[in-house]
Amino acid sequence: MSTRPARTTLGSTGPTTSAIGLGCMGMSDLYGPADEAESIATIHAALDAGVTLLDTGDFYGMGHNELLIHDALRGRNREDVQISVKFGAQRGPDGSWLGYDTSPAATKTALAYTLRRLRTDHIDVYRPARLDPSVPVEETVGAIADLVKAGYVRHIGLSEVGADTLRRAAAVHPISDLQIEYSLISRSLETAVLPAARELGIGITAYGVLSRGLLSGHWSNDREVAATDFRGFSPRFQGDNLAHNLSLVEALRVIAEAKGASVAQVAIAWVASRGEDIVPLVGARRRDRLTEALGALDIALTSADLAAIEAAVPAGSAAGDRYAAAQMAHLDSEH
Repeated sequence: MSTRPARTTLGSTGPTTSAIGLGCMGMSDLYGPADEAESIATIHAALDAGVTLLDTGDFYGMGHNELLIHDALRGRNREDVQISVKFGAQRGPDGSWLGYDTSPAATKTALAYTLRRLRTDHIDVYRPARLDPSVPVEETVGAIADLVKAGYVRHIGLSEVGADTLRRAAAVHPISDLQIEYSLISRSLETAVLPAARELGIGITAYGVLSRGLLSGHWSNDREVAATDFRGFSPRFQGDNLAHNLSLVEALRVIAEAKGASVAQVAIAWVASRGEDIVPLVGARRRDRLTEALGALDIALTSADLAAIEAAVPAGSAAGDRYAAAQMAHLDSEH
């Protein structure tokens, strides 16, 4: 299997972008403290390496992540970068999660704040972070479609929705891509969501390709987790679940070492191998981790490699859900 091209298109209607994207969440939130100067240096290194897709959310650090991206893009050509923004998550000043609001008025208000923080006149892909159970998806997509017509948004994306919701949304306006977790140990989308996306010409931007560091090859049973790091509450990082999941990582390490690659590189390359309509998002917060991740694009996985990987980490082999129960309930993609 050959290595992927440097550029691809998000679905049949989306923007042309790099074959791998940079997820910026951890630079501001949810994974414990991050170094702002190193974060900006990492974004610069990604851009210099040809990564053009930057993924964020307006609730990552409550605007901090968008402000950080603005700082990192200062002096760069805005048209060389595709910025993907999620909105709709409601949070308190203590960081608590208060639900979702993707009503048309909230959608347009959120975009106004995002444009100001990023100091740009448009967002390349705008998407609700989760399905709001109180608002039909047609209304949310219709509101973003108004923003597309007005020139503030170029493409509409979705996040963590199921096949039926994808079809309903696509009937209102073309959808460029679905952002959804996809990794060797998170494969539930393969049953119905991925076939529906392909039927509709909707691309996949895959986050969690390293399962929040679990598949990085750098995690250990005794790692200290900061109080602000949500992995401290994630089922896959708890007790016996963690021990089991790390045993899968060690099985993967054997394959990686035989390829002269790291565990992370093989895990990312596996996601990339699932189709050219799938763009992995890597959540590197440091330049060394970014360099490692980008090396995955140079790895050609043969059919024998893929069979060995599937045998080492079979579908459904992970212990624990990918989120705690309360957060799993918000995932239309899992219903």
